[in-house]
Amino acid sequence: MLAFKKGNSRGDTLIEVLFAITIFSSVAVASISIMNQGVTVAQRALEITLVRQEIDSQAETLRYLNAAYISAYQSTATASSYTGPAAQWKSIRDNNLLTTVSSFGSSATCGTPQARSFILNTNNATAVSLNGANYAVPSTFSQVRYNAVGAFTSADGIWIEAIHSVASVDAFQSDAGYIDFHIRACWTSAGQSAPLTIGTIVRLYEPI
Repeated sequence: MLAFKKGNSRGDTLIEVLFAITIFSSVAVASISIMNQGVTVAQRALEITLVRQEIDSQAETLRYLNAAYISAYQSTATASSYTGPAAQWKSIRDNNLLTTVSSFGSSATCGTPQARSFILNTNNATAVSLNGANYAVPSTFSQVRYNAVGAFTSADGIWIEAIHSVASVDAFQSDAGYIDFHIRACWTSAGQSAPLTIGTIVRLYEPI
């Protein structure tokens, strides 16, 4: 009969087991952290894209109103003679022009737009003056909100400030002016200690 010699095999010690668990935990935590960072970056990129689309929509609506006003312009026209989009442009000129724009992008909070700021309902190309009832701090990202039937409900962290040009001393430009529209968006994004801000300026010329 053959005799088998007992081997010297042994199990892992407690220190080895703890060391293995530590390495596994470190790798798992690092992997989860990288995944979370990737999700945050992707979410921020999506938010920026959506806000830029909203800003572009506002800019295109402003250009549409401006073109309608120029088409309907008559040097002797009265305010009541303008209708439709041309009247909306005239309303902005009469009610929403500012003398100075507010500071933007340097605050730790988004704040609220100054008086005479407005937003455009792009569904029907109408201007809406903003106040405490229809302006809100965005819960996700800057956007214009509408209800189920497409009616404007609120502007969340997005607004427009408009400033008229000064009178030109150039004789060849004495009958033309322009308005600078500062379209601004501000919201708090995931993983950011300070609010994200995006803005653009649209300069539109008009007869005066």
